[in-house]
Amino acid sequence: MNLKRYCILLLTAAGLVAPLSAAAANCPALLDHSFQRLQDSAPQSLCQYQGKVLLVVNTASFCGFTNQYEGLEAVYDKYKDRGLVVVGFPSNDFGDQEPGSNKEIADFCRTTYGIKFPMMAKTDIAAPKTHPFYKQLIAKSGAAPKWNFHKYLIDRRGNTVESFNTLTAPDSRSLIAQIERRLAEKP
Repeated sequence: MNLKRYCILLLTAAGLVAPLSAAAANCPALLDHSFQRLQDSAPQSLCQYQGKVLLVVNTASFCGFTNQYEGLEAVYDKYKDRGLVVVGFPSNDFGDQEPGSNKEIADFCRTTYGIKFPMMAKTDIAAPKTHPFYKQLIAKSGAAPKWNFHKYLIDRRGNTVESFNTLTAPDSRSLIAQIERRLAEKP
């Protein structure tokens, strides 16, 4: 049990906070992070995706790979009913290719690519300010993003993380094969 959960349990026992839901209490450590949602800054816990296969992607609106949004949305649409969630993390860390505000990014994603998969607010991906969630992804996969549209595939238990570089298209055979393999696993 991590320190955060232990403290919450102590505060709950003292009647100072509401009890954790069963879902939050069983959340894998990798998913135990919260972010602001891109569209409205509402807090979003990644724990809500436990039991799902996650494809995590750092995105940018003004990159030569921005057209990967189309493929990401198509993969999400095809596999979401089987348990895949694509989660986008806009970042301005690579080539200053995401300079806009969260609202500008959300509008661009919606109007240009019709993005419906979850998008989080701008996030620091690269060192030295790497977000702790990305630090864990890097540690578990052994690969750090070197550019925009780097992809991490997380299994349903939040244990296994596979890395796919920017050049791997969302509909590539290798990525689709791993998505289907992970979706076939029991939660």
